[in-house]
Amino acid sequence: MGLRKRWTSRVLLIDGHERLLLLCGRDPRREGARWWFTVGGGVEDGEDCVRTALREVREETALSLPADRLGPVVWTRRTLFGVDGQGFDQYEEYRVVHVTAAEVAAMRVETDEARYGHRWWTVDELATTRETVWPKGMGDLLPPLLGRQEPGPRAPLHLGDFDIVEDKDVDKDEHGAVPDGRPAPHRPVRVSRRSGPGSGSA
Repeated sequence: MGLRKRWTSRVLLIDGHERLLLLCGRDPRREGARWWFTVGGGVEDGEDCVRTALREVREETALSLPADRLGPVVWTRRTLFGVDGQGFDQYEEYRVVHVTAAEVAAMRVETDEARYGHRWWTVDELATTRETVWPKGMGDLLPPLLGRQEPGPRAPLHLGDFDIVEDKDVDKDEHGAVPDGRPAPHRPVRVSRRSGPGSGSA
């Protein structure tokens, strides 16, 4: 399965009850395969990541936002995965948008991406669910973005490099290279609830 390289811009939409909006996806070629993921998608020709984020929010929720509502990049992530017979080598950037009750009421999530459902998740639900949620560890990652830590600029937290096809971190040989010759990724960062973007240990 050849890999298609893709750069994506993803948005963490958080409401006034500190809940995160996630969409539900399935793979038509894998019976029962289901996962939850954030709003966002691939960068198109002529776009930067900010324009992509705003377009994806509009397309997936019918909510039009000005660029200044987007926060800075809080997480980055690289993932290798396959869906419906297509393989992807995907780099992801995550930004935060806190939405008002009026904006939540005005949302219309009726896109192809959410054809299998959508819902608002609390931190406790994310921490205890047995459902597949991407990125992994969302119950630990989300609290620092909810105003529970001291404010201030922070460098984006790199969540790691993952091979979701195999549901494992990308393997490396003794020389630090992956078997097929791809560049060796960084190890995933382990994050505690007290860790914020820019912190954590490999």
